[in-house]
Amino acid sequence: MITRPLDIASHLSPPPRSFDVLFYVNVGALAVFFFLFGSRFVLAPGLLLGGPMPSMQGARAGASRTTCTLTILGSGEIFTDRGVLTQAELPQWLKTEGKGEKNAVLLLIAGVNVPIGVITRIQSMATGAGFAVHLALQEASAGAAGR
Repeated sequence: MITRPLDIASHLSPPPRSFDVLFYVNVGALAVFFFLFGSRFVLAPGLLLGGPMPSMQGARAGASRTTCTLTILGSGEIFTDRGVLTQAELPQWLKTEGKGEKNAVLLLIAGVNVPIGVITRIQSMATGAGFAVHLALQEASAGAAGR
């Protein structure tokens, strides 16, 4: 460091000769701080941590078990239980999966950016293949609601 023109070196405090007790106290306090406040309870206060789930009388009255799951992303990718499908492979997959089950139920999970036209087209294909379709849609953020 260049200190000669303004003679700054004479105004600086000398470097410490050794680590004093206050250094170790600070390090210990930081370790205790991270040990106590770095737990999952403080960093994720909204998470339910293994306690009993809320329940309601008659909640399962209209529930039905899904036999197949289809996830559609805004980028056009289609994921199934067995892998990735293209748009061209989807009708054949629906016909194959719909034949095997008597009361086939398809859970259609659509991402935020998936156009409603794509969702309804896939829903009508699945209904034609013999599926009862359940939709699971992600809620758009406040900024994306006006788009």
